[in-house]
Amino acid sequence: MAPISYKHYDYLVIGGGSGGVASSRRAASYGAKTLIIEGKDIGGTCVNVGCVPKKVMWYASDVAQKIKEAKEYGFDVDPSAAQSFNWEYFKPKRDAYVQRLNGIYERNLAKEGVELLYGWASFDKDGSIHVVKRDGSTENFTADKILIATGGKPIPPTVEGKENIIDSDGFFKLNKQPKRVAIVGAGYIGIEFAGFFHGLNTETHLIIRGETVLRKFDESIQHTITDHYVKKGINVHKTSNVSKVEKLEDGSKKVHLDTGKSIIVDEVIWTIGRRSFLGLGLENVGVKLNDKEQIDVDGYQNTNVENIYSLGDVIGHVELTPVAIAAGRKLSNRLFGPEIYKDQKQDYENVPSVVFSHPEAGSIGLTEAEAIQKYGKDDIKIYSSRFTPMYYAMLTEKSPVSYKLIVQGSNEKVVGLHLVGDSSAEILQGFGVAIKMGATKADFDNVVAIHPTSAEELVTLK
Repeated sequence: MAPISYKHYDYLVIGGGSGGVASSRRAASYGAKTLIIEGKDIGGTCVNVGCVPKKVMWYASDVAQKIKEAKEYGFDVDPSAAQSFNWEYFKPKRDAYVQRLNGIYERNLAKEGVELLYGWASFDKDGSIHVVKRDGSTENFTADKILIATGGKPIPPTVEGKENIIDSDGFFKLNKQPKRVAIVGAGYIGIEFAGFFHGLNTETHLIIRGETVLRKFDESIQHTITDHYVKKGINVHKTSNVSKVEKLEDGSKKVHLDTGKSIIVDEVIWTIGRRSFLGLGLENVGVKLNDKEQIDVDGYQNTNVENIYSLGDVIGHVELTPVAIAAGRKLSNRLFGPEIYKDQKQDYENVPSVVFSHPEAGSIGLTEAEAIQKYGKDDIKIYSSRFTPMYYAMLTEKSPVSYKLIVQGSNEKVVGLHLVGDSSAEILQGFGVAIKMGATKADFDNVVAIHPTSAEELVTLK
């Protein structure tokens, strides 16, 4: 038997998502011989079945909402035109945009000198990397340094009739718009899906275990979004769990809830969370996982095994695309860059995040409950405001704004900001800079308001 031959690299990256691509490109820019291995499509979850196509759907739903509102602003537009969304036209167009991005990723990697291999990678017991390529052939590699950036995958359903359920990845394969949909889960994926489905005139059911959605966010966001979704006509089934999904003769699905209720829909989408994408033979090299089955790393992305690193959703710290990108670049700066980067690491504190619900929600820093737990109720102060934006003065149907600022100590340092309302994502990006720099309430007050805007309320809170 012929001996196995190994191709050697300075840096080998397993996972072609946002973090892996960013880290590989940065390493190659310093002259490191770099290989990136991806089992599916380059760009990972964000580009293919996450942020990008999701936001495109949000835009489509937002356009539908504007069509419904145009008449009240004096335009001769039939509001019922908002119900004419053409899924069969739009899906191929959305998919083509994603494919263009795949091509851009491939070209950028080539431009930086990163080699790209499509296939499934795993560790052998000698620490080398075994890859089963798309054509079924295999290849073996060694590397001085290895990064695991394989991301996550949807948690699958375990209820009876699970074969009648699709997950959030499966949503993007739907060639036909369901007239009725049931979404299971109260996290940001389920809330975003429910928002754009309802906006595109699909009868929408949202099945949640508790009384509110987005339970990891501040209570102001939880209650504002939950109440508004109910008010606008989304069927929110609170304190409910799916017990069974039955496929009927006409192809529709009957969703049985543990409350005794049942719902008949065309599609059931399971969005109860994601888990680390593993199955990499980590046991062969002794890489440790935490109690959540995520790769355990220190503040510098080091695993317990020397020269094996990990970042992004697979470690579960802050599961956001820009965080993975920043962590990937900083890791490569430290490993391959000049001496000034020898101690560089990603800061996971005060990371802004948004939910593309309708309206949007955004958050940075501590929730009120977290702030009380950390500092005590007597050492924090809450500034809040609820109002209807000026845009809706001309409209019959309103959309809420809820702003909450949490400050701590005698100098009133801002430790949390929580927004619900139109353009919250864009607003939060700017205010996030100030909070990251340690802004106080006085700093906010010293900024002259831009009038008339919703964001001016944040620098005039009393």
